[in-house]
Amino acid sequence: MEVKEASVVLAALAQDTRLSIFRLLVEAGPEGTAAGQISELLDVPPATLSFHLKELSRAGLVQSRSEGRFVYYSADFECMAALMTFLTRNCCKGMPQASLQTVETALSRCCSPSPKRQAARSRS
Repeated sequence: MEVKEASVVLAALAQDTRLSIFRLLVEAGPEGTAAGQISELLDVPPATLSFHLKELSRAGLVQSRSEGRFVYYSADFECMAALMTFLTRNCCKGMPQASLQTVETALSRCCSPSPKRQAARSRS
C-alpha cells in the first residue's frame, strides 16, 4: 500500500458511521453480515447505509456478495492488514519486526493472509 491508497482508506474510516460499520464487519468475520442486519444493528437508515457501504467499498475496505435477495457485506481483511502494515512499516527505528509480529499475531486469530498477500509482503 502506498501513501495515496492509505489516504483513501483512512479517509473512508474517518467518519463515525463508516468506522462503526467496518468494526461490525470485522467482528462478523469473513462470512459478513446482511445489509438489513447492519442497518438494524447500527440504527442506520437503509439509504444512508448504502452511501456509507459504497464509500467503504470504493476504498477497498468491504466486499459484497448476493445470496438470493440479500446482499452480504464483509470486511476485506487483506486491505486492513495492508493498512496496518503500511502504518507500521517504518516504526521502531527501521526494525519493525516486533510490531509487525504483534499485528500478524492479532490477525491470525481470525484470518490468515492469502498466498497473494504473502508473496507481495515477501517482495517488500
